Amino acid sequence: MAGPSLPLRVATLLTGLLECLGFAGVLFGWASLVFVFKTEGYFKELCEADAGLLSNATGQADCKAQDERFSLIFTVASFMNNFMTLPTGYIFDRFKTTVARLLAIFFYTSATLTIAFTSADSAVLLFLAMPMLTVGGILFLITNLQIGNLFGKHRSTIITLYNGAFDSS
Repeated sequence: MAGPSLPLRVATLLTGLLECLGFAGVLFGWASLVFVFKTEGYFKELCEADAGLLSNATGQADCKAQDERFSLIFTVASFMNNFMTLPTGYIFDRFKTTVARLLAIFFYTSATLTIAFTSADSAVLLFLAMPMLTVGGILFLITNLQIGNLFGKHRSTIITLYNGAFDSS
């Protein structure tokens, strides 16, 4: 078989799987992220306005507005995850792997830095960061899917592994 040797192909496969498993589908862990954001007080001001009127005997405030805000962020990010596959796929086809991966790295790094430097006071930046995170992640997946071509008759199995790693991320 022409092309890279088996150890190099396996190394490429494993690093791509690690990338998809650890980073590409972070949005699928949204429930855990919301827990952290709530602990840090993101959008807490949406609870305080009606906390006295709607609190129960334990003193817990009804934070429906806060939950709706987090749900809206998730909805926008999920939409961008699917909607941006067409434009990013075009970029990948037109400008090839290097440009697509640089774009993915830009989106993903910008998003993670934005999330890292946000606080409860700047929580609205999550509306920018989470969609960028998902666009970078889907680009990582799209560019890694071509690794399946290195394995001939096992191509579909490799692609399935990458999709599973993305969803498990």
